[in-house]
Amino acid sequence: MIGVGGGVAMLLGQLARRYFSTAKEVVDILLGVLFGILALPLLLVCAVLIKLSSKGPVLFRQTRVGLRGAPFRMIKLRTMYVDAEDRSGAVWASKNDPRVIPVCRWMRRSHVDELPQLWNIIRGEMSIVGPRPERPEIMAELENHYPEVRKRLEVKPGLTGLAQVRNGYDSSIEAFRHKLASDLEYIERRRWAMEFSILARTVLKLNDSQAC
Repeated sequence: MIGVGGGVAMLLGQLARRYFSTAKEVVDILLGVLFGILALPLLLVCAVLIKLSSKGPVLFRQTRVGLRGAPFRMIKLRTMYVDAEDRSGAVWASKNDPRVIPVCRWMRRSHVDELPQLWNIIRGEMSIVGPRPERPEIMAELENHYPEVRKRLEVKPGLTGLAQVRNGYDSSIEAFRHKLASDLEYIERRRWAMEFSILARTVLKLNDSQAC
């Protein structure tokens, strides 16, 4: 009886996770379209500022590691100079990063520069909530220090996540351990209540950053 009960509980758990994942994909696409329409006027203003302040394209595409390790091209507003990494290569961002165009600093501080990733969400490459996707070069470096980092690839990467509302964005290998702990907790505990809680805390954090 105990064995049968355990098997039933395991089956119910798998069905619940499968239902959650499927429903989450549908919600992601719906919210991606809705937020994209609402964000369009702000994105147009940002596009004008970027074009007036520096040469180069408005959008910046960068390869990131997605679900199960599959690479994809993540889209952002270009807030750095076009030759920002010609000499440095892939490096961690810093608080007063000299690579950032001065007029675009508020876009990074408020994370408005991430809004084009709503297109990645509509395409099914990302989710509204999940671990932030890493660059392949940095992912390889992280694996040398944190082998369990591959567990983050069990779910789609997100526009926002538990690590972001708790710790902000990491700026070094050492600081990443806090982000990793939060990401693994999210993967283990993810439910609708947590999804909505992260979204609410993201909005509050955006308001705080815009008030600074």
